[in-house]
Amino acid sequence: MRIDVDWDRCEGHGICADQAPKVFSLDDEGELRYAFEGGDIPDDLASTARSAIGACPVAALRESK
Repeated sequence: MRIDVDWDRCEGHGICADQAPKVFSLDDEGELRYAFEGGDIPDDLASTARSAIGACPVAALRESK
């Protein structure tokens, strides 16, 4: 699984990092960091990653097809 991040839409709420801390985090400036940029998310993290997608209040995350 891969996730597309709409960097322009992201507002740094951090809910994705709460839902999937091994996939997303916020840096010291509150900017989103995506651990698997350009790569596949391991199968064991897919469920939490999907939870993060659903929890984003500004719909900045979506599963790639």
